[in-house]
Amino acid sequence: QVQLLESGGGLVQPGGSLRLSCDVSGFNAQHFGMSWFRHAPGSEREAVACISNGGSSSVYIDSAKGRFTISRDSAKNTVYLQMNSLQPADTAIYICARVRPVKACGLGPNSHDTWGQGIQVTVSS
Repeated sequence: QVQLLESGGGLVQPGGSLRLSCDVSGFNAQHFGMSWFRHAPGSEREAVACISNGGSSSVYIDSAKGRFTISRDSAKNTVYLQMNSLQPADTAIYICARVRPVKACGLGPNSHDTWGQGIQVTVSS
């Protein structure tokens, strides 16, 4: 089955770091653009980052630029989101998603066809 399974979330203090993992099953993550979304309490789902199917480019939401890095490990078929300098505003459920084959990358939810269940990230002192 095609499946995206997130891990690595949890509670972290402001200014701290977390690395989220998206374990990909059923397809080669290198052949698709892959994205991270987040859904905060009382807010709409928003895209955070996307890496292209070739891995040559990435796109970030403005608030994540300079703090978050999206990457792949081909040997593990895993997509990562390294999050540094975390702030309370980053608190959300983080969701891994696959970009539709026609697109190399994108931050719009309609550009994606497969979604993980999400994992909680809480930034609090």
